[in-house]
Amino acid sequence: MKALRTCREIAALISEREDRTLKLSERAVIRVHVFICRRCTAWEKHVKFMRQGMNAWKNYRGD
Repeated sequence: MKALRTCREIAALISEREDRTLKLSERAVIRVHVFICRRCTAWEKHVKFMRQGMNAWKNYRGD
């Protein structure tokens, strides 16, 4: 596992986290990178927002 990852690789891992459980090493790499990178921090927030919206839509009942 390479220690430093590009923003593209981190963004892909953040997205993959929605579909599968990441390894501890992958979660650690994200955490370290997001700590120093504003753009990836923003991407992580966008993904969280989209997940919340999709969950709300999935749970919506049009009564």
